[in-house]
Amino acid sequence: MSTTPTSASPEAPARPGTPARAAAHRPAGPRRPAGPSQDPPGAIPDGALSDGAGPAGTPGDRRAVRRRAGRYGAALGAYAAVKSAGFAVFLALLVHADDYSGKATGRGGGARPWDVLGSWDGVWYQRIALSGYHPQLIPLQGYQHATLYENSAVFFPLYPWLIRIVCACTGLGTYGAGMLVAVVASFVAAAGIFAVAARLGGVRAGVVAAAIWGLFPGSGVEWAVYSDSLFVALAAWSCHCVITRRWLTAGLLAFTAGLGRPTAAALIAAVSLTALVALVRRTDGIVRPLTAVLIAPWGLLGYIGWVGWKVGEPAGYFHLQRGAWNRYFDFGSATAHSLLDVLVGRWHAWQVNPVPDLIAIALLIALPGLVVLLMRTRPPLVLVVYTGLTIVAALASNQIFDNISRYLLPAFPLFIGLATALRRYSWATLAGLLALPALASGWYAGYALFELGVP
Repeated sequence: MSTTPTSASPEAPARPGTPARAAAHRPAGPRRPAGPSQDPPGAIPDGALSDGAGPAGTPGDRRAVRRRAGRYGAALGAYAAVKSAGFAVFLALLVHADDYSGKATGRGGGARPWDVLGSWDGVWYQRIALSGYHPQLIPLQGYQHATLYENSAVFFPLYPWLIRIVCACTGLGTYGAGMLVAVVASFVAAAGIFAVAARLGGVRAGVVAAAIWGLFPGSGVEWAVYSDSLFVALAAWSCHCVITRRWLTAGLLAFTAGLGRPTAAALIAAVSLTALVALVRRTDGIVRPLTAVLIAPWGLLGYIGWVGWKVGEPAGYFHLQRGAWNRYFDFGSATAHSLLDVLVGRWHAWQVNPVPDLIAIALLIALPGLVVLLMRTRPPLVLVVYTGLTIVAALASNQIFDNISRYLLPAFPLFIGLATALRRYSWATLAGLLALPALASGWYAGYALFELGVP
């Protein structure tokens, strides 16, 4: 992270007859304008996460490394604590209910409680890691909500590629490799969320934001054979690179995210728009922002184009999404109808899961407040665009209503506004506030999602 040098006082003129003092060395870069600091209370000023006090290997540099490790360590420790508590409750509920043993393997069931974590989408990712893709559009008759057979090509390749690599390197099976990738990626995501939140609200807000990432509704998929943790890790660090004006890295991360999930379109748009603004304003020259714009979309476009080429139709990926999985943009019609049906107790939607549906409604009620809290932090443009488009994609598409909690999980800037509002409290108070939600997340973000709904 680049540092912003502070201005030094002007050197006093040399007295007659005495040698002039050498001008103090000033590092190149923009200078902070005179006047009071514009940072919010508790915010980390530029470079505070990497405030080296001297060349590499000096005592000052080692102190800076220790400070950075301490800050990230606190955030990762908080995330690990809340996630472990929720995960333990999730497994305890699975053992207590024993419903998984009566369900089909891959559909919320399995021989052991933890097999549930490799079900649903996890089955598809493991199949892709083992045997690759075979894109086809095969007509299906006799089903109201499907006209094509399901096909693995709707699942993007980055996560199964990593599963396959970890299998080859460690000897783990696809389940173990998938879990390892997801858990490691969840900590990378927590670190990225901390880094972004700390720049807006300070270290304490960053630690709290990382903890909220571990107990947010839908967070049960973070430690499961799902690609959500990997995507959020890429999204958080890509946004951080935009904020710190590392355009090439931001573009590469957005490109990589485009190989992971179709919702990467929101990240690509956010990175590209912010880069175009920088390009117009000439704040970072031409080459670096332009390179980010040119790089960012090709992971997403390349995979969608490949599926279209394999099935023989340019829009083959979208035909498969709609015909086989009943997923398409409908301007929020399905969300509105499902919401009204649940509120009046009709439960007539094409996929009804009462408990997760009610959790989704609770999240929708809280959503405007989370947006207001985020905007109070005056977030950078990249966060505003990314969050807004992620919310639109989640709410304006035909999908399983109870999955809204999972579809909003990538909108990590929503955690930042809440975390910034909570930073005024002491660490002891924050621990008390987060303890019960951490335990309860094993139910509302884990058991309800995997066993009472369809994640």
